[in-house]
Amino acid sequence: MSLWTSLEPASATVDPGASTRVRLRVRNTGDVVDEYRFEPVGSVAPWTAVEPPTLRLYPGTTGTVELTFSPPRTPDATAGPNPYAVRITPTEHPDAVTVPEGNLTVTPFTEVRAELVPPTVKGRFRGRPRLAIDNLGNTRVTASLSGTDTGDRLAYDLQPGNVQIEPGRAAFVDATLRPRQIIWFGSKEEQPYSLAVRRSGAQPLEVDGTFVQRGFLPRWLATALSLSFALALAFVMIWLAYRPQVTSLAKEKMEQAGATALPAPSPSAPSKANAAPPPPPAEEPAAEPEASATPPAGGGGDGDGGGGGASEEPEPKERTAATAVQELAARSDGRHICYRAYVADHGWQDPVCDGAEAGTTGKDLPIKALNIAVSGVKGTAGNGAYVVEGWKEGDKWASAADGVDMYFGSTKESLSPLQGYTIKVTDGSVCQNAHVADKGWMGLGCTKPGDWMYGGSPMEEAKNLEAVRFTV
Repeated sequence: MSLWTSLEPASATVDPGASTRVRLRVRNTGDVVDEYRFEPVGSVAPWTAVEPPTLRLYPGTTGTVELTFSPPRTPDATAGPNPYAVRITPTEHPDAVTVPEGNLTVTPFTEVRAELVPPTVKGRFRGRPRLAIDNLGNTRVTASLSGTDTGDRLAYDLQPGNVQIEPGRAAFVDATLRPRQIIWFGSKEEQPYSLAVRRSGAQPLEVDGTFVQRGFLPRWLATALSLSFALALAFVMIWLAYRPQVTSLAKEKMEQAGATALPAPSPSAPSKANAAPPPPPAEEPAAEPEASATPPAGGGGDGDGGGGGASEEPEPKERTAATAVQELAARSDGRHICYRAYVADHGWQDPVCDGAEAGTTGKDLPIKALNIAVSGVKGTAGNGAYVVEGWKEGDKWASAADGVDMYFGSTKESLSPLQGYTIKVTDGSVCQNAHVADKGWMGLGCTKPGDWMYGGSPMEEAKNLEAVRFTV
């Protein structure tokens, strides 16, 4: 070994977001002039700078290299001792590599962010928001959850009530809000509330939300019922006061008939039992009913019930990306890709193809889901990353053959919008460009044949995806 090294100091401490320096002294103990190349290795290498990166020394001379450690204030800077090393490779003897080792202690820091999804919930008997808690520090966070409001008008059920979150991870708490009093009649009422994330030795982190409590029955229905009851009561009072006198003539007719009846025959009177009864009056022939000029309802026909009004036309079928790419492939041979976006508060857009823009720009409307279909590339696959939930589906990619719809993302209101996506095609390459909130178009990128690519917001920024373009 023709090299002597020394780290000064061998152990150092640094705060995330700051920097510290360590001197590396090197002496050429050989008998030839040599040039040495310095390369940091280990987990701290991504945020380690070496100045100068190379050093030329004469035999018996000593040089100094300065190592600068600048850990970011992110969960990537793991708290605690982090061993590191510097690989020194001499030019004249590249096999004689020297690796001096040191220790860098990164101090812990805590940073927690919480968000209600959605911030406003509506209901008559309950509301169900979700609280997303992100640990942006470099040490584990243990916290308890509680809810408060003005006047103690709401009851809170938080599941789970306590969370432990590793650095760089998130936890989701399902909250159920129940009003202590039900609004039977009347308009809706807004009740502000807050959910607090409490940690030992730190100020509680409160997240504000609004619960909109709706009335069980609308106010107009209560007014209508009261008015109907008043009218019915008035009608009964008037009827009782001015009830008409209704008499029946049946009794009078019966009395008159009894007065004019013949007396009963005496025993000595001759019997008239054999007398022939008077002939009945001649009956006039009944008039024939007139033929109806209008056929009975339901139509005529042969009595099979086939008549009636015009039949309703079926509703048109939804036009998806697969519909569009099949029509395009029928008109033009080759490779095609069609797609459409589900835009928040607007729903599904019409499909576009081969580089056209889907979504919106400049309107602050995020994309919640994408529908993609291809032709001439032997199928496609992809996955969506949510702003809050991240890669919710994990490694379960969506896939579809040529001419078949593929979906990723979600149209559910309870899930956050997309921040990005991965996409690939089986045969050839796919090119994409994504428009991200506050950043604009991120630039055109293309995959290698059969490989996949990510498009959208940088994952550490978690910004909304607003528009996309695809070509194959």
